[in-house]
Amino acid sequence: MNGTLYLVSMPIGNLSDITHRAIDVLKSVDFILAEDTRTSQRVLTHYGISTPFFSSVYQGAERQRVPSILSLLEKGKNVALVSDAGTPLISDPGFPLVRATVDAGYQVVPVPGPCAAIAGLVASGLPLDRFCFEGALPRGRGARQSLFESLTARQGTCVFYESSHRILESLKLLSESLPTRRVVLARELTKIHEEFLRGTATELCTLLAGSDRIRGEFVLILEGAEISATTDQEVVEQLLCELKAEGLPNKSIVRIVTQVLGMPRNEAYRLVHREGDVVT
Repeated sequence: MNGTLYLVSMPIGNLSDITHRAIDVLKSVDFILAEDTRTSQRVLTHYGISTPFFSSVYQGAERQRVPSILSLLEKGKNVALVSDAGTPLISDPGFPLVRATVDAGYQVVPVPGPCAAIAGLVASGLPLDRFCFEGALPRGRGARQSLFESLTARQGTCVFYESSHRILESLKLLSESLPTRRVVLARELTKIHEEFLRGTATELCTLLAGSDRIRGEFVLILEGAEISATTDQEVVEQLLCELKAEGLPNKSIVRIVTQVLGMPRNEAYRLVHREGDVVT
């Protein structure tokens, strides 16, 4: 019988943020794969987990580790992959291993838990009906500027990771490209100095400049573009007429309008189900 690869989420700061299931899995598997064994050992020791490490799976060494890990699974060994903090593969190593495991026909089981992007997003106060996670912002100034400029018309909240070393410069670039957008910075999530800073990029630049808050890791959450009421209303009406003329069911029309126009689902539902204008 082949083994199973478990993807186990770890605390992002507060050691209490780990599930009973995650602890049980880490105790029961044959080996643990860690991004950095020294970091993961702190959590394992705290919960009395003595499962041995098989190898480190850090960026740059991922593909080299895959054959030996697949060999373990072939022999029926169960393996757990953990990141230094949060959910494996979310801006962390592990994708080549998971893809290879799936392709080889072995079972991959997620053990959900903490994720900085989601933790910051749900407490941001920005809309959650549509959002995208972009991962870590590019290191290069030009690449970051191009990215921010490309978001001018993008609807939906955007979530990024940024380091303390570049957060001020990123905010300055953001203030040049999208000066009126609301921005939320979530800093040191689940840790003692956790805080949320809200305002425009310019306001946050002023707030952070010269302060001692530029420490730790940041989740940068950016408000999406607003829908132009006049232009988009015409586009919506035209699209609705065409879709209804094709006899599509309401559920399909709502999905298409939401995906194509970036309209909130509840608004699309309201328009599609207007009295006297219902498609069955």
